[in-house]
Amino acid sequence: MKKSLLFAIHYLELGGAERSLIGLLRALDYSTVQVDLFVYSHRGELMKEIPQEVNLLPEIPEYAQIERPMKDVLKDGYLRLFLARIKAKWQFAKYKKQNYPKDGNAIFSYVAKNVTPLLPPINPDKEYDLAVSFLAPHDIVLNKVNARKKACWVHTDYTKVDVNTDIELPVWCHYDHIAAVSEGVAEAFIKRFSSLREKVKVVPNIINAQYVQDQANAFIVDAEMPREDNVIRLLSVGRFTEAKNFDNVPGICQRIINAGVPARWYLIGYGGDEALIRQRIAEAGMEKHIIILGKKDNPYPYMQACDVYVQPSRYEGCPVTIQEAQALGKPIIATSFPTVKSAIQDGVNGVIVPLDNEGCAQGIIRVLQDPDLQKRISGIHNEDLTENKSLTTIYEWTK
Repeated sequence: MKKSLLFAIHYLELGGAERSLIGLLRALDYSTVQVDLFVYSHRGELMKEIPQEVNLLPEIPEYAQIERPMKDVLKDGYLRLFLARIKAKWQFAKYKKQNYPKDGNAIFSYVAKNVTPLLPPINPDKEYDLAVSFLAPHDIVLNKVNARKKACWVHTDYTKVDVNTDIELPVWCHYDHIAAVSEGVAEAFIKRFSSLREKVKVVPNIINAQYVQDQANAFIVDAEMPREDNVIRLLSVGRFTEAKNFDNVPGICQRIINAGVPARWYLIGYGGDEALIRQRIAEAGMEKHIIILGKKDNPYPYMQACDVYVQPSRYEGCPVTIQEAQALGKPIIATSFPTVKSAIQDGVNGVIVPLDNEGCAQGIIRVLQDPDLQKRISGIHNEDLTENKSLTTIYEWTK
């Protein structure tokens, strides 16, 4: 008899966690499992990538309000959810005054705590063998799904984000299993939540190299990323957020150009930092050297077209984009964010450079001026061997 699984995620916009979930869903053996997918808000380019074997549950209107603009939530008559989100903002403001967090990540826990009690149950007539909350906060699957066992995922470096552990710990505690996408992510999480050590297991992202390679040949991008004599095409893909560090790309690129190394740096993505990035590009006079290509449903042809893939992040979990670029045989340069060694073995399948702008620029220049090094760190790095390990773990959790 097939095991029944439920996966839940906020939406399927373009992002590493979202692409990781699609990779996992593609890899499951549907002769042994039956899978329901609950997406809180049916939006995002990756909705069309859901495998046909997966049963997409209907959207529940209340869940779609969790991250909508609050004025729209109120306008459409969801008064209780509106008031719950107001309360969450007030609680977070009080927390900020007392704790001075360096970022706003803690607010999501307050929203989940206040909104979850007002939400209807998810598919209440069914008991699952395993229910998976794929993206934090994890209150919803914990409280709104009927399942014999429950698991949740950790995608980020918990030493680099501010959270209210008093609110988060009780949620994590009630899960049977906690999946960390890399050893570095697991170690960082355990530093923050040491009492949960026994629940944590590394479950690597599943990247289907063949799928990435097939998608990379879907179309030609020469019009957007033209080939130019002696000009090296760099590419970075990710959301325009503080974590990705794209706001420092202009300063890094300026140093590369000033050193006499001809390069064009392309950025694919979207997000709240776009205005800041464009401002920094103008301030550095890099308008001709940094090209923002925006959001792309299929970034793989651009990855295939670039000469070197660069991951300039401040912090990461296990960057899916690095694994995808490796699947296309690209030379990889990544900054020395704390979990980078989960994805890169320096000098073997990539090069790790300092995080500061000057050190990063000098490291990139060294790679760009050394064709032999580029060749040495290139080649198809098929990570499908992680597939068996990850799937075995998930199947074990259904027993």
